[in-house]
Amino acid sequence: MPRRPSLAAIIAVAAALTSSTALAAPPSAGINIRWDNCFADGGVMNKAFACNTNAGVDLMVMSAQLDTGMPLVSGMEIRISLKSSVPVLPAWWEFRQSPTAPPGQACRETELTFVASPFLPAGTCVDWGQGQQVGGVGRYGIGDIGPGSAVILIASAVAIENTAALDAGTEYIVGGLSIAHRKTVGTGACGGCNTPVCILFSSLKVTTPQAPDDRLFTIGAHGTDSQIIRWQNGQIQNLVNECTGTFNCNTQFDCVNANPTAARRSTWGQVKSLYH
Repeated sequence: MPRRPSLAAIIAVAAALTSSTALAAPPSAGINIRWDNCFADGGVMNKAFACNTNAGVDLMVMSAQLDTGMPLVSGMEIRISLKSSVPVLPAWWEFRQSPTAPPGQACRETELTFVASPFLPAGTCVDWGQGQQVGGVGRYGIGDIGPGSAVILIASAVAIENTAALDAGTEYIVGGLSIAHRKTVGTGACGGCNTPVCILFSSLKVTTPQAPDDRLFTIGAHGTDSQIIRWQNGQIQNLVNECTGTFNCNTQFDCVNANPTAARRSTWGQVKSLYH
């Protein structure tokens, strides 16, 4: 009469099968955005800047992960949506001229720069174009998704002879946005640095020499939070993000101060400082 397997043996087999299934599961596909570094290498979600210096920069790092490889990648089309916690976009975030503003230069016209190949400490993430890509900001649309908002459209590409082969599961850096601190304090300063702002990596199109092979990503590789960053504790609420292309999105959300008590204390401290 054959012996029945023991309970311990059954559990061991089940665990092995579960482990094999997990190893065989395809990697998550999607997009990420973080301050200072990529998602896998410790980039942070919130940037709390004291707004007390004109020196230095802050860097948003955008990255992506594929669930299946792409052998001939020629470029990246990036859409970033941002909204402040107040109805009018602060002057500190005026990186281009508003279409409704009087003629004249925006308050911080030259302080936003796209970095096609950010220089970051060695880590897990990989530069998708290996330094061969070039690109820039094509549009900074103030008010594009409502009061206090802006939409940033970016493109970068490599020459046809430098198309890249991207693997599944690797986190690839697709670009960075550098925000300089100039005109934060002193003569000619642009107000609103302390205002909370919410920033969403809305969509990424990974392009190829053949348009039917392009791929569009609109969700976070690690859940919705991985495609969101905060400035001064801005927090997104009521998010809708529906895209059929990089330049065709229905994106809506509200931005609120996630830490209003701290903001009130900071404001009171600024008021008191005027009288000392």
